[in-house]
Amino acid sequence: MESDGSTFEREGDGMIPTTFNYFRPHSIEEALLLLRQGEAAKILAGGQSLIPMMKLRVAEPKTLIDLQGVPELAHVTWAGGHCTVGSLTSHATLAADADLRQKAGALWDAANGLGDPQVRNLGTIGGACAHADPSGDYPAVMLALDACFIVAGEKTREVAAAEFFKGTFETALGAGEILTKITFDAAPRSAYVKLEHAASHYALVGVAVVLVMSRDTIEDARIAITGLADVPFRASGVERSLRGVKGNNVAAIKSACAGAAAGQDVRGDIQASSAYRTAMADIVAARAVRVATDPR
Repeated sequence: MESDGSTFEREGDGMIPTTFNYFRPHSIEEALLLLRQGEAAKILAGGQSLIPMMKLRVAEPKTLIDLQGVPELAHVTWAGGHCTVGSLTSHATLAADADLRQKAGALWDAANGLGDPQVRNLGTIGGACAHADPSGDYPAVMLALDACFIVAGEKTREVAAAEFFKGTFETALGAGEILTKITFDAAPRSAYVKLEHAASHYALVGVAVVLVMSRDTIEDARIAITGLADVPFRASGVERSLRGVKGNNVAAIKSACAGAAAGQDVRGDIQASSAYRTAMADIVAARAVRVATDPR
């Protein structure tokens, strides 16, 4: 089904979306044009989050614009110490990338621990980031990597990860804009560790760590946490406490990671209480730091 448009009619109630028009453009320019013209249009970048929401009628777009026909959006490119990831790159592609494992282990960890085989093969990094689930893995990783999001619209703009995630299922993407690329510098001393919900594999607590080390000593750190608040956040207190700590000093790392959730309004739900998430943040943070101290 190509960009001439197809209409999908619902045949009943229950787990069936409402009627929508489907387009599959072949370029970003065509996708942007459809996005501007489409009524209540949504970008489909894999569908592993959007389609379930449509089935539950939580999302009811009138137009779906499927980016699978834009192959140039699916790539992982390294130029020196800088990486560019196309927004349509699947989790499975990231999980199988040997260079990514060595040069940005935090993203490789997240891709390998995300969802199940179907989700990893069909879901995309751009779709997951644009979905901005408060228990998602990638938002914390993007924050720790200090990533930059390349957004196409009336004009192309760059959005820092710290400015991209605005709230629960809310990002800096404006109407008529599409996330096309994500860029970041190599982070060979990085890791992502999570305590996951057994069924969904979403993070009850997820911690992304990027370290700068001089031999065996931590000189600087970026620590980002997901699963606790409405948006991922940097644990600045932990970052300061880790400076000067030896990478093999387990007790010192554990002490530095105490109070990882300090200052946050930690949410509680049927999956885990606020107190449990808060306590586990310290433990998961310490584990992630230990993993990040060793090069892959």
